[in-house]
Amino acid sequence: DVTTTYIAGVDVGGTFTDVTLIEGASGRSWTAKTPSTPADPSRGFLHGLESAAALAGCVTADLSRVFHGTTVATNAILQRQPSRAGLITTAGFGSVLEIGRHDIPRGENYWGWLKPPRPVAPEHIVEVGERVDRDGNVLIPLDENSARQAVRRLRALGIESIAVSLLYSFLYPDHERRIAAICAEEHPDALVSLSSEVLPQFREFERTMTTALNAYVAPHVARYLAALEQRLPAGASLLIMKSSGGVMGAAQAARQGIATALSGPAAGVIGAVRTAAAAGFMDIITIDVGGTSADVCLVRGGQPDVTAEGVVGGFPIELPMMDIHTIGAGGGSIARATSTGGMIVGPESAGAEPGPACYGHGGVEPTVTDAQLVLGRIPPALLGGEIALDHQAAREAVARVAAPLDLSIEDAAAGIIAIADANMMGALRVVSVRRGHDPRDFTLVAFGGAGPLHAARLAELLEIGRVLVPPAPGVLSTLGLLSTDLRNDYVQGVHLRPPFDPAAVQEAYDRLERDAAAWLASEGVPPADRSVTRAADLHYAGQGHELTVDAPSGPITAGALAAIEEAFHREHARLYTYDLRAQPVELVSVRVAATGRLPKAPLTEQVTADEPAPAAPDGERLVIWARGEDARMTPSHARDRLRPGRRVNGPAVIDQPDATTLIPPAWAAVVDGWGNLILTPRAS
Repeated sequence: DVTTTYIAGVDVGGTFTDVTLIEGASGRSWTAKTPSTPADPSRGFLHGLESAAALAGCVTADLSRVFHGTTVATNAILQRQPSRAGLITTAGFGSVLEIGRHDIPRGENYWGWLKPPRPVAPEHIVEVGERVDRDGNVLIPLDENSARQAVRRLRALGIESIAVSLLYSFLYPDHERRIAAICAEEHPDALVSLSSEVLPQFREFERTMTTALNAYVAPHVARYLAALEQRLPAGASLLIMKSSGGVMGAAQAARQGIATALSGPAAGVIGAVRTAAAAGFMDIITIDVGGTSADVCLVRGGQPDVTAEGVVGGFPIELPMMDIHTIGAGGGSIARATSTGGMIVGPESAGAEPGPACYGHGGVEPTVTDAQLVLGRIPPALLGGEIALDHQAAREAVARVAAPLDLSIEDAAAGIIAIADANMMGALRVVSVRRGHDPRDFTLVAFGGAGPLHAARLAELLEIGRVLVPPAPGVLSTLGLLSTDLRNDYVQGVHLRPPFDPAAVQEAYDRLERDAAAWLASEGVPPADRSVTRAADLHYAGQGHELTVDAPSGPITAGALAAIEEAFHREHARLYTYDLRAQPVELVSVRVAATGRLPKAPLTEQVTADEPAPAAPDGERLVIWARGEDARMTPSHARDRLRPGRRVNGPAVIDQPDATTLIPPAWAAVVDGWGNLILTPRAS
């Protein structure tokens, strides 16, 4: 019960592990930020929990629930970590993964793009005799002998995780289920992923790829979660954030590891939405800049967009996930001089080990953090003094790019940051301008350890007039973890052509809703805290992609189906400025989202003065604000001393243990009643 015990949110990133601990009885909170431990992320996880518990004066045994955002699945895909995964598929379809689609990713060079290596090697793909037609009728029964031989072959190859993706199994899953039973007999230690459970939809490449990726990450996720549960107190339940914004139990996450591919970034968006909504801002663009990446998401009306066409590491993942655009740009991004006399920054990162050169852990390559230190924009120590920064090491690192480009160290550092800003601006344009949104209509919410360092400049580049920096930007993802609900998504491909049969659609929804109800009961959610919503995927006949619209609850009638079709026409017109009402509409899939509401710690507001009072600085340091400028003595403020109603005029820096916020000369910041910094351009 959140009112009597402690709950924690833990976000393990590529560089730092962030923790927020909340006491249920009082609502008091404590935060901790510790270096991640890439070799064994569970060590950093536990150390972060222990650090937060020490601040709260409790022990980890007092925890009743731990919410967790993880990058284990993402890193396994992006870093191509070794995984002994195999695939069983229908005879004649063993090359589905390799063939893929005829197009190349948007933005890639047509002549230079190379297809990424598939998650399952060709020699680990085996075919079995069976065939089902497009209507779900069995043409060739499953050849159980060939299936048994296939499993034995994979076992002999040392395969530890098996994906099963048969043609049209989303309409007739019995053959896949029988293969799973054979796997249990012949290779009981193998982790098995069925496409009819992971993604029961048409399009065999996307379905097979998503299932294969689930098998690929399964050993990594399962081992990691097992290690976590061993280290956690026996009475603490572990809930894992999904890419769609809900959480699930650890046992389910071990089976559906691919559903955690954007776990940490999704938590950050939820935290940003809750923070901004409390302050009255419903249309926002979030930017989460950590040590390795920058994650960007556009939110309208307080609701993040959720897509079923996500991409991670160049691979399609057609599971519900927040529409987050990620690039390799963060504090640890490495800068290099090019042979043509230019400079590139990222996507390679120094990560947590060895980290930026200024951390003193053996890193020598110049990073964005090193450049910030050279320019005086960050303090001489991070995390409240836990990490002392080596200014000389930062200068020596930046000199590695300054010398070949014939630049001063200071100009090279300014160039590194300018390039990083340009990369982040490109990501912001992807989610706004390229999708028909004017960024000037939104508030930029900046968080992550490095987000507030770049926020004002990014707003200038995109002519955004307001920036919100939350009270604890470096650990905002943990607030998102503590602000979420249990959620599971169910989908069933139906591919119905008009006129739609209400009985067939009702049957599909009933089946999914029974599964949803069973899951909510298994998670112990009281009936009063359960909700189940419907959606549907539709497209015009001949189109290659669908739109998802809400579907009404209650009996499926001709009127209900007409309402779904009308919603599709309106959504198509909103997105593409036209609809085709004379064109037949096809119902491709039905969806159900099951939600179990969880208690949340309240946010509290303080009364602020109508006229913000100027804040007195706590210190000062030399800061270079632009390339070619001399360093100027700049006021510095401790964030925890800025009470609501205080104003800080630029130029200024605002330091806190988890982040530093830059207030450029032409900007000012005001602390609102929620403790947020609201940055706006100063009147000229």
